[in-house]
Amino acid sequence: MHKLLASAYKEFLLLTRDVGGISILFIMPLVLIVTITLIQDSSFQSISESKIPILLVDNDKGSVSETIVKGLNDSNIFEVIKLEKEDEAQNLVFKGSNQLAIVIPKDLSSDLEKKINQNVEGILSKFGLEEEENLPEESYIAKEVKLYFDPATQFAFKNSVKNEIDKMISKIETQSIYKAFQEQITDDPTESIFETENFISFKEILPKNDDEVIVPNSVQHNVPAWTLFAIFFIIVPLSINMVKEKSQGTFVRLRTNPVSYFTVLGGKTVVYLAVCLIQFVLMLLIGVYLFPAIGLPTLDVSGKLPLLFVVAFFAGLAAIGLGLLLGTIAKTPEQSAPFGATFVVILAALGGVWVPVFVMPQFMQALSNISPMNWGLNAFYDVFLRNSSLMEIVPEITLLFLFFIVTTLIAIVYNEKKNAV
Repeated sequence: MHKLLASAYKEFLLLTRDVGGISILFIMPLVLIVTITLIQDSSFQSISESKIPILLVDNDKGSVSETIVKGLNDSNIFEVIKLEKEDEAQNLVFKGSNQLAIVIPKDLSSDLEKKINQNVEGILSKFGLEEEENLPEESYIAKEVKLYFDPATQFAFKNSVKNEIDKMISKIETQSIYKAFQEQITDDPTESIFETENFISFKEILPKNDDEVIVPNSVQHNVPAWTLFAIFFIIVPLSINMVKEKSQGTFVRLRTNPVSYFTVLGGKTVVYLAVCLIQFVLMLLIGVYLFPAIGLPTLDVSGKLPLLFVVAFFAGLAAIGLGLLLGTIAKTPEQSAPFGATFVVILAALGGVWVPVFVMPQFMQALSNISPMNWGLNAFYDVFLRNSSLMEIVPEITLLFLFFIVTTLIAIVYNEKKNAV
């Protein structure tokens, strides 16, 4: 035990002598989490509160186009800007001045009404409710509402707009059919025979905690994600310090003493685990106190702190295990620093820190299951968003602990074989 404490004290002295490195280790993640959360929260507010300008070319000038314009305005998402020429709208969109243009075809309202009336009369005549006149049926060409998108527009935005327009057009057609039937059946235009309101609707059911609805926000997603990124980034200074010990002869002097490599790694683990937990506490303090002061949602940690510390503890162990392995294998700082930083970025990308796992291709989703950041992120989300118990996060923290054990054992075995030679 005395040797382990001595080894930990040696690591503590190394860290405290590198003030610049310590500053980067603590300040960089704080700046990162504040910046990313501000950007994402402002983006969310701009989408939900501001309106997206839409160019509209109305060649119909009828009831259908009026209904489309009213529906777009009532959505509180779009701001309709009317233009007269389709070419002008197309040029503005394709040059990036606007994201979207809608072109309503000519005679859309009149042709839709004639087509529906013709179909209704044909149906009623088959039931004997309409006198058959054997008039030749007119043929109508299907109408197309054209959508022009900026080439840089995201695919998700395109789909959401298409779905909204399609839903609006379908509702217009349905109401037109009801109206045509009503006009044929009754002579009183004020009499309502059909109920045109939607019978089926959607209701989002949100999780509750003590009868209080839990609404996820940008802070609850960003704090755990970037906390993990900061924790795993310690593999860079950890591996560099190990490489320096080997290159400066410190490790040789340690080997002349009756100290096992396991004890040396144990001292590093104790100190760097403390660093990880301090990083975690700073992140929580930022979410609880700083974010509300700058207009962001408050991070709610009430009743969750014990489980959050458990997740942070095992995530720190996983990061340290990876750093110990990298520091054991690398021979120069030039090998460990770039590889460590790049590898953390790759693990973050795979783990869902930047892009949610569910939007990744199927192959990448399967690959994300091997990222320790994904295990830690899921455990944090279980606590923050799903109100999970300790037993429910056991699978994730078990994987993190096994990752630490495996990487540390590989480092020890590699070091013994290298020194044996």
